[in-house]
Amino acid sequence: MVVANNAIRLREIQAAVIADQGAFRNINSVSLATIDRVLKRNHVRMKQLYRVPFQRNSDIVKEARFQYVQRIMELEAEGAHHKFIFVDEAGFNLCKVRRRGRNIIGQRATVTVPGQRGANITMCAAISNDGVLCHIPTIGPYNTERLITFLDALKDLLIPPEERGLLRPGMTLYVIIWDNVAFHHSRLVNEWFAAQPRIMIQFLPAYLPFLNPIEEFFSAWRWKVYDHRPYEQMPLLEAMNAGCLTIGAEDCQGWIRHARRYFPRCIAGKTFNATLMRTCGIIVKNEWTKCER
Repeated sequence: MVVANNAIRLREIQAAVIADQGAFRNINSVSLATIDRVLKRNHVRMKQLYRVPFQRNSDIVKEARFQYVQRIMELEAEGAHHKFIFVDEAGFNLCKVRRRGRNIIGQRATVTVPGQRGANITMCAAISNDGVLCHIPTIGPYNTERLITFLDALKDLLIPPEERGLLRPGMTLYVIIWDNVAFHHSRLVNEWFAAQPRIMIQFLPAYLPFLNPIEEFFSAWRWKVYDHRPYEQMPLLEAMNAGCLTIGAEDCQGWIRHARRYFPRCIAGKTFNATLMRTCGIIVKNEWTKCER
């Protein structure tokens, strides 16, 4: 009962036990204390409940997972060399600090933060097996115009000036993989990709953060920004850039390998169960998962 319904209460278990004369024959009464003791004996404890979108394991989403993985495998099997680049945006604010600390028993653990919240700073970043390719922070949220500026900078880093606008055999093709945020589908963004013969776009299906290794990049990056203590030692923008510089190609390769471990499970159409993924600085209720049959 508990496995089927994590939100079930002791009184509901009590009523179900008394009502089920098949599995619990001749049990006409049972105390809540007994039920609690039996649950603890079987390693069942109270936990915080996290909301899980019911659509995550729908047939449509499972099919989208399958199609995404199938598309990636097809690109890898083609004659032309494809390089996969993961792009995403993440916000940062000086008021965000570590949520847990240490102090003497009986004394509150505190941390110094600015008196005023200040503006959010958003950074757009791109990673691949070569490491962090590009990162551009900006005050406020990202929008279509700022995204185009980022894509132009990324293109300049990927393609030499003499090769721009050309598509010849043997040239590397670049695949930008990102999520389905609204401005990723804007007309200007689509026109930008249409004008790039060597850069294509691939959207991640919904509810698939565990297939996006840049989520782990931002998780590690946020802790590195905290370690620079930007509100005391350096401006926030400098701390954000310094945090990126400490993340190497080996880190990115590990995150990409970890994401690809889920490919066979997506191909098999398995169900993913949500657990809590802490993404440095803030708690992100991503579907970072283990899977069951």
